[in-house]
Amino acid sequence: MERYAFRMKLKPGFEAEYKKRHNEIWPEMVRVLKEAGISHYSIFLDEASGDLFAFLNREEGHRMDDLPKLEVVRKWWQWNAPLMDVKPDNEPVSIALKEMFYLA
Repeated sequence: MERYAFRMKLKPGFEAEYKKRHNEIWPEMVRVLKEAGISHYSIFLDEASGDLFAFLNREEGHRMDDLPKLEVVRKWWQWNAPLMDVKPDNEPVSIALKEMFYLA
């Protein structure tokens, strides 16, 4: 199992809506994430900066890189695009983070 973390940016004033949308995540979105080998997915907000810190576990041989090809993922990105910094195709701008410490 690999631990993976990344950072995204939430636009000011959208904290409550972002949380609401993720509390009501579409069942088909959950399904494709799990089928891609993703588990223990958490997103945290730094309220001072608007930075979103995401952490997840992904299985060896995961298919996370295939997720952008799926229609439900593209729809999810489009629906959430007004809330955060995104690329032209609505994929959230994300920056992979380097692990510096782990305590099991």
